[in-house]
Amino acid sequence: MDIHAQRKIAAILRVLSEAGAPLGSTKIARSLRQRGIDIRGRMVRYYLEEMDRLGFTENLGRPGRRLTELGREEMESAVAVDRVGYVSARVDELAYKLTFDTETRKGTVILNYSSLPKSAEPTARQIMKKVLDAGLGMGKHIAPAEAGENLAGRQVGEGRTAYGTICSVTINGVLKNAGVPVTSRFGGLLELREGEPYRFTQIVNYDGTTIDPIEIFIKGQMTSVYEAAKTGTGTIGASFREVPAAALPRVQQVIAKLDQLGLNGVLMVGLPGQNILDVPVSQGRVGVVIAAGLNAIAAVEETGIPTENHAMSELCEFDRLVMLSW
Repeated sequence: MDIHAQRKIAAILRVLSEAGAPLGSTKIARSLRQRGIDIRGRMVRYYLEEMDRLGFTENLGRPGRRLTELGREEMESAVAVDRVGYVSARVDELAYKLTFDTETRKGTVILNYSSLPKSAEPTARQIMKKVLDAGLGMGKHIAPAEAGENLAGRQVGEGRTAYGTICSVTINGVLKNAGVPVTSRFGGLLELREGEPYRFTQIVNYDGTTIDPIEIFIKGQMTSVYEAAKTGTGTIGASFREVPAAALPRVQQVIAKLDQLGLNGVLMVGLPGQNILDVPVSQGRVGVVIAAGLNAIAAVEETGIPTENHAMSELCEFDRLVMLSW
């Protein structure tokens, strides 16, 4: 299969993934045109037949095609050069779609999806609670799911249990709804000393990667979140944002409200135009450091429990979440 065909198939896979429901060739072609990809319905049908043969899609007849798990894996791996900047675009897309209202506690938040062996669930919950109680995640809310259930656009496999943790991009969306534009700079590893942020030791710019940086750090065993939760010293996942200096009072109000709701993951807010943790900040802007929503799962992985993670997986109604307890 040549590179042009691979790109067309990858684009169709993305359309099916984002739809979250079976689609026919006509709707797929219309969605592709909206993305600037002009493929006639006949060619879409040709590619769909090829995708059925490869096991990427399942033909349900009149409802259309449904994405298979193999198709989802292919979508996440295909044509890496075309997906450079995907993370940055995904951040903006989900923040724009978020509807959570801090006053009514209703609407959607952004979830990370993580799964692990069902047998490890009791130990994993203890570890996650330790991390979230230490304030090293995005609040204390999670969305649990068991085998066969759907969570954040994914079905939990046999013998597995899954957790949705609130993604730090949720703060982007909440600030956007409060009239504050947010620029997402990078994700990185943040060193803590005696419970306080000390410095970033690694950074990955969102506009230059095809995978969320925190996923990379977890699988690379580069974190020590559990140690940080226990002692105050260690390395956790974090991200760096910028907001307009003029909006600082409003930002502080929103952060305080999120804190009241048990949803706050902000670790530091800088001063206008001043570096924060040695990271340069432009004049007229303020730096904000936010804990990664996947930190609780990183701690689970550190103890030897294997996890499967997908950052910024999907939007989810806040009512679906519960406070993590033991």
